[in-house]
Amino acid sequence: MNIQKVEMFHVSMELVQPFHTHLETVKERPCIILKVTDETGISGWGEVVAFSSPWYTEETVDTAWHMLEDYFIPAIFKKEWLDPRAVLDTLDSWKRNPMAKAGLEIAIWDLFAKRAKQPLAKYIGGVREVVKAGVVVGVDTPERMIHTIQTRVEEGYQRIKVKIEPAKDYKMLMKIKNAFPNVDILADANSAYTLEDIERIKNLDSLGLLMIEQPLAADDLVEHALLQKELTTPVCLDESIVSYQDAKNAIRIGSCKTMSIKIGRVGGLRNAIAIHDLCMENDIPVWCGGMLEMGISRAFNIALATLPNFTLPGDISSSDRYWKKDITFPKVVVKNGEVKVSSNPGIGVEVDEEYVKKISLRTRSFFSKTT
Repeated sequence: MNIQKVEMFHVSMELVQPFHTHLETVKERPCIILKVTDETGISGWGEVVAFSSPWYTEETVDTAWHMLEDYFIPAIFKKEWLDPRAVLDTLDSWKRNPMAKAGLEIAIWDLFAKRAKQPLAKYIGGVREVVKAGVVVGVDTPERMIHTIQTRVEEGYQRIKVKIEPAKDYKMLMKIKNAFPNVDILADANSAYTLEDIERIKNLDSLGLLMIEQPLAADDLVEHALLQKELTTPVCLDESIVSYQDAKNAIRIGSCKTMSIKIGRVGGLRNAIAIHDLCMENDIPVWCGGMLEMGISRAFNIALATLPNFTLPGDISSSDRYWKKDITFPKVVVKNGEVKVSSNPGIGVEVDEEYVKKISLRTRSFFSKTT
């Protein structure tokens, strides 16, 4: 396969409601949409999930645009592609920038699956026709959070992720668990604690949480291993896992008992699949994390979550939870706590290209020199 054209769209959409963590409040969601077209006219779509500022990782929309424009996109015109797994071999000539790499790489995966006339889930070895859905509840008063959780439970979500911080943890979680004793509750700290807070974190053990996600520093593996030894509650690593090697090291030293896999955070679908396989070999269950995605990335998450070791509900919510109008159709709908996997070729959704252009803040097109 030869790539003939790549189009880049810097878009932005307002969330249905602001999303709060102790790190940031997100009201407007920018991202980069990529359209990659081959010599036969078939197109694949990708989405770069970096934010506008470096609050989650060091990448931003602007840094990703720069890397794509000046390095990554020019590089993919120079080869004939036989396998989407080879894309990262080329892009890894440049260090880091995983979200920018992932956005381009996944577009090529979509393209290959469409050329093969297969749903992406089947193309990557998925085994499920439906995937379990979880949902995230941002930091708020316990009363409002309980009200929100009640709504989500009635909508069928099987797992609730609650954002926590030292000022809002045990008492808040206890009220939530008392209100919903039969619902799986996951506490996500987004690196809000240090080992000096170990006794505070150990207090959470009594609440019967599904897991505690990323309690310590985003770049740490060692102190998480020390913490996990003191807890019965599984530690889940998120921000600490940005590569296959990170996952391998975390397992080796016992940093966690489960992992969240995000395609953008680990640099692409090939890496996400490799981490899934590694965790399955080591009896570490995984789940698919969310990044306040638009419809393209959500479709990739659904396909990824069909792999056999994704045994825990992921952050795969209905489109309406985030957007009045998404950039893809049909909408993702959670029914009885599950999302149906598309049987259409590629990512299985259509991109509303006119709407993408309408909400674009800037665009750029690139062409093969052989075109």
